[in-house]
Amino acid sequence: MKKINARDYQWQELNDVVRATTGDIELEGCLGERFIACGAADRKITISGVPGNALGAYLNGAEIECLQNVQDAVGDTMNSGRIIVRGSAGDALGYAMRGGSIYVQGDSGYRTGIHMKEYMEKRPVIVVGGSAGSFLGEYLAGGLIIVLGLGSDTFPAGGFTGTGMHGGEIWLRSDALPPVLPEQVCVTRVEADGISGIMPYLSDFSQLFDVPMSELTAKGFWRLTPNAKSPYKRLYTPN
Repeated sequence: MKKINARDYQWQELNDVVRATTGDIELEGCLGERFIACGAADRKITISGVPGNALGAYLNGAEIECLQNVQDAVGDTMNSGRIIVRGSAGDALGYAMRGGSIYVQGDSGYRTGIHMKEYMEKRPVIVVGGSAGSFLGEYLAGGLIIVLGLGSDTFPAGGFTGTGMHGGEIWLRSDALPPVLPEQVCVTRVEADGISGIMPYLSDFSQLFDVPMSELTAKGFWRLTPNAKSPYKRLYTPN
């Protein structure tokens, strides 16, 4: 694994070096450098420090592991691969994702997972261990978002969750009642014995961050799906 010190380069130069380097990379000393690993494929990039906006944008199969926090627009329009964040994430996490997965140990900011979409075998997945800010899953067209709310008894998402939602699913682990949700959303209570569909992702989260499965399944979930009767949904689907 090749080690690169981000402090030796301006952000444009750093991205050129990362693109030109074959094989796995250990990237040290990041401090706000943008577009790291944009479009990367077929390797692992481990990052210490705090990378800047659009980390892993258009990711095409690589795995990125961040050992600290990340900023905004991580995984923007990513196509495949995996991003692991051992901290918290900023706003617009997974914006317009169309494949791959993002696992965040801590919290995420506003507009997590907006405009996510799926097609045939490509199904993007975001799992957030803490809470998510307002407008979670805004205009969601496909894919899966799971917010676990670990370490808190309050509802793990902010206001306007699922606004404009017309595809996909949002699962929120909480015993607290959800707030008022937009008319585009249907809400179903799912207890621990009914979560088989998301168990593979909970298992991945458990292994990545050493959280016992018994803790992840200690509470039930609220499952949010599009309201088929909503006129908004009919703007995007044929039926």
